[in-house]
Amino acid sequence: MSQPFTIPKTQRAFVLPVVGGEIKLVDDHPVLPQSKLLPGQCLVKLTHTGVCHSDLGIKKSVFPNKPKPDLVGGHEGVGTVVAIGDHTTNRKVSVGDRVGIKYLGSACSTCELCLKGREGYCLEFKAHGNDYDGTFCEYAVAYIAYVTPIPEALESSAAAAIMCAGVTVYSALKQSDTHIGDWIVISGAGGGLGHLAIQYAVAMGLRVVAIDAGVAKRDLCLELGAEKWIDFLGSTNLVADVIRATEGGAHAALVAAGGSSAYETAVAYLRRTGTLLAVGLPPGAMISAPVLLVAARGLTIRGSFIGNRQETIEAVNIAAAGKVKCTYSIRGLSELNEVYEEMEKGQIAGRVVLDIYK
Repeated sequence: MSQPFTIPKTQRAFVLPVVGGEIKLVDDHPVLPQSKLLPGQCLVKLTHTGVCHSDLGIKKSVFPNKPKPDLVGGHEGVGTVVAIGDHTTNRKVSVGDRVGIKYLGSACSTCELCLKGREGYCLEFKAHGNDYDGTFCEYAVAYIAYVTPIPEALESSAAAAIMCAGVTVYSALKQSDTHIGDWIVISGAGGGLGHLAIQYAVAMGLRVVAIDAGVAKRDLCLELGAEKWIDFLGSTNLVADVIRATEGGAHAALVAAGGSSAYETAVAYLRRTGTLLAVGLPPGAMISAPVLLVAARGLTIRGSFIGNRQETIEAVNIAAAGKVKCTYSIRGLSELNEVYEEMEKGQIAGRVVLDIYK
């Protein structure tokens, strides 16, 4: 039987007092006591949390769904359950279990979309780090039905990096209408999303063409299993290069790059009945594609925002099996402002995971 944990009254946390303003590290943010947890909620003592570009976007108020007042951001946390609300009937986790907290915080669970496993599109969907306080803190509250069990074989820091980026690309790949041996082109392949997409695609039996720029990213992509590499800065005709590399065009294209031009190019190099997966979210970007081209070739353009609960479990288990390894650096929670500054300057390689107690 799990021993009770000592839960403090206050904690360190990064708080966003004003939407679009600056975050502030405080050491007196309240911790919700066990007696105040709702039925079905748990309190998680965090050890690690990832930092996502979406966190920066939420901070800067670039998305239509505005965050709650005095928000604690973050949505890639891993830690230990230290308390569970009274009268909780869903006991899929217990005190002492290690779990992950992701962007998907709750949904109605009864609408058509939820019943189809599309909880992230539910009209009552709420997100950690936006509608609920998130993981840039020492203790976070989450609904038991929406936390993800973390296998023993996966380190907490590595699991944190999977909770958003990993499941996002894994879910997109599952929606790509591809089969073993098909070609998928991943643009932005050397980045935080892209390098995970390569590995999940390879694990699913797909053949990968990686698009990015620079020798370091080329070496990384090929090491992770991409069969072919195209440096978009060195290409004079990217569409022709992709069609040649894929022997007639890609069966699918996953765009994880940060610019709209990658989307426009992808439409042109898809083979007939190919699928374009919109994963990267450059602010203000538009997808421009000739309607005649899309119709005549039977193309599918599909957005993929977040994965569902089952896909998160699958993505984590694949990583725990050693088939996917995230490239990340560990920083301290206290360095979050510096991490944001480096993100805005494009100086982050791979993912950043914060050690909560540094």
